[in-house]
Amino acid sequence: MKRRFTDEQIIAMIKEYETGVKASELCRRHGISDATFYKYKAKFDGMNVSDAKKLKALEDENNRLKRLLAEAMLDNAALKDLATKTTNA
Repeated sequence: MKRRFTDEQIIAMIKEYETGVKASELCRRHGISDATFYKYKAKFDGMNVSDAKKLKALEDENNRLKRLLAEAMLDNAALKDLATKTTNA
């Protein structure tokens, strides 16, 4: 999924909000909805850019590991299926 804003841009928006700019003004200026802004705020509030990069790296690694686990489970199920077919034949 291609995102419209980088983590750095989102954090900059949140920092701007924290300085006193209204959320509705930020949303209008950046072309996002209030719900999108508050979703970004819930995810990135209190982070700096290096924290966001670490989070992104961890999310990527987690997705890779989930994919590897799913492939291993699929291979395991296929081997079990093959083993039961050969013993029944």
